[in-house]
Amino acid sequence: MPQGTIKSFDHGTRSGSLVLDDMTEFTYDTATFQASALAELRIGQRVRFDLEGSDDDRRVTNLQLVSL
Repeated sequence: MPQGTIKSFDHGTRSGSLVLDDMTEFTYDTATFQASALAELRIGQRVRFDLEGSDDDRRVTNLQLVSL
């Protein structure tokens, strides 16, 4: 399961973006956030996630906070 860092989170839409350590950026949508059962996300938080699809059509699913 890849890990990334939350880059943005819109409290209104409950969607945002995350970035991998290699600077690849992905967005996550409202449905992904709601399915994660998280109350909110903060910029800089580390998350694990799954990717569905291939190439340019990949989307983030299953967000989970990384515990330190």
